[in-house]
Amino acid sequence: MRIGLFTDTYLPEINGVVSSVHTLEKELIKQGHEVYVITTKPDFQKAELEGNILRLPGIELKFLYGYVLTTPFHISAFNTIKSLKLDIIHAHTEFSIGIFARICSRLLSIPLVSTYHTTYEDYTHYVNFIDSKVVDNVAKALVARLSKLYGDSSVEVISPSQKTKDMLIGYDINRNIHVIPTGLDIKKFNIKNTSDTQIKEIRKSYNIKDDEILVTYIGRIAGEKSIDFVIRGFKYVKEKNIKAKLLIIGVGPKNEEENLKKLSVDLGIDDIVIFGGKKPASEVPHYYHSSDVFVSASLSETQGMTFIEALASGLPVFARHDAVLDEIVYEGKTGFYFDTEEELSEKLQKYISLSNDEKNKISLNAIKQIEPYDCEVFAKKVFKVYEQAISTYKNMYVIDEVRVKDDHVVIIVESPSGEEFKLIVTNDTYTNEGLRKEQKVSEEKIEQLKKEECAVKAYQGCINKIASRDRTRKEIYDFITNNFECDIKQVNDIVEKLEERGYIDDYRYAKNYIELMKAALQGEGKIVSGLKKKGISYDLIEDILEHNSDDELEHAIKWANKVKSSIRDTSVKMKKNNLYKKMIVQGYSNDIIVKAMEHISFVEDENCEIENLRNAAYKTKKRYQNKYEGTKLRNSIFKYLASVGYRVEDIYVVLDEMEWNDE
Repeated sequence: MRIGLFTDTYLPEINGVVSSVHTLEKELIKQGHEVYVITTKPDFQKAELEGNILRLPGIELKFLYGYVLTTPFHISAFNTIKSLKLDIIHAHTEFSIGIFARICSRLLSIPLVSTYHTTYEDYTHYVNFIDSKVVDNVAKALVARLSKLYGDSSVEVISPSQKTKDMLIGYDINRNIHVIPTGLDIKKFNIKNTSDTQIKEIRKSYNIKDDEILVTYIGRIAGEKSIDFVIRGFKYVKEKNIKAKLLIIGVGPKNEEENLKKLSVDLGIDDIVIFGGKKPASEVPHYYHSSDVFVSASLSETQGMTFIEALASGLPVFARHDAVLDEIVYEGKTGFYFDTEEELSEKLQKYISLSNDEKNKISLNAIKQIEPYDCEVFAKKVFKVYEQAISTYKNMYVIDEVRVKDDHVVIIVESPSGEEFKLIVTNDTYTNEGLRKEQKVSEEKIEQLKKEECAVKAYQGCINKIASRDRTRKEIYDFITNNFECDIKQVNDIVEKLEERGYIDDYRYAKNYIELMKAALQGEGKIVSGLKKKGISYDLIEDILEHNSDDELEHAIKWANKVKSSIRDTSVKMKKNNLYKKMIVQGYSNDIIVKAMEHISFVEDENCEIENLRNAAYKTKKRYQNKYEGTKLRNSIFKYLASVGYRVEDIYVVLDEMEWNDE
């Protein structure tokens, strides 16, 4: 298989990523594969392939411990990579070269595997120059978003530890995440590879006496490594007269190393804190073997290769607890944990007090503990991921066409069998998922997009419904749930989006409704009832009504006078009763109705009372006379007229005027 390893950092640099890439490169070559490393160089000369290494020109960023930044695309390098006819691209970084790897993958239709080596959340201080919590939170959110984008652009993802996998799952990366600890050339760290003479020379060069233990840190000198924590711990080492010295091997930003040196001076321990500088990779095992203890207070590791190297060298590891160490550092067996600076000194004192046999046992335990990290096993596991990625890639869907609309994007997708179909996605999904023409998309992603399509169609349906007239939140919620198969989260997201864009606004709806109903002379009771049916909260209704200056009593009087004339041919008492009922139905309260009645004139109705009574009496007689006669007829008419509110004395007068056939 022809394999391209894309990495921002490579030999002669020394760090965990370099170690991982170089180890993988060597083992894959041993297994008979052609391996090419695509990396950077700190100059502006054109990219050239030297042997199996293609170095791209870039700028060295001193404040990022010599990180070389290159542009995300190089035409000449792209053409070189094209000529290599790679079967798989393996990105070991998310930025710079990592972006270039993704461009090559897409343009050359080569499956991409990525390994997430770095917890970038622990590195946001490098861009937070003003030490602002807000800036830090924004940077961490951006890291999470970019990590998801880069992870989802890969066919398969490799994590060096379960801790890192859990972090990636938290970023909502929708890819298979394989936990494969970085392999180590264990033989290289065998104590037999370092002579006694070499050990004596190294210890002598740093003035380490025979009765002193050498505590060594090897790695990058950077803020996230918490080296200052260890140095402060050595203040207690000196105070307790523990015969130990701290050796710091590595480089980093100049100001970081200077700050640490100043710290050791300020603490009065610069005589026992030694800065050894950068060492060639071939010499690093000698420094492990010349030491008695390895120490690191870092909590930013994705795997912690230096911890594993130290154990392979037979050194006990002193560390603060971190999930990546759970399977390699066991208290009192392969190392010691400390939570505070003073506890570091206490654990060192405890270790020193052990017998030689006990120390040797810890050393043997350490070497045995890292046997599963053998580099050959590591490479075989990674190669299986390559095979899976190639198989998956062949069966992926292809985006044939993209049509961007105002509020959505239509993508035409071709299935592995050649069948084309259309999917509608939101603009946010299109952007966040990095969907592009000719892109390969997994079946899982297609299923996810199909599920989201329901929400897109529901949103468009809501827009059409709102276009005809204003709707409340509840009305839209009910419309979606009754007409689309969206889950609760999708429904809530759609409603919130419509509210954010001002398409639905319960306050605006209620205010307009109240104004309209008040203009139609509806009472507040009916207005409240109508709005509650629309899902408007009572508190919101009350708030708007309180700020409405319209006079409820004035509206009630106006409406009553308008309706009063429609109640005809009845007694004044019955007319008042009917008007009261109508006002109740119209939504006016009892208190308002009583007050309104005091302002309504029934003089004209009183003047017509006798005439209305006569008409009612004759109509009633005509209706009853086929059923009754004589006194019984007269009594029945009397009862009816009295029941509809006419006065008894007036009824007698009218009945006496009428002609009756006596029984």
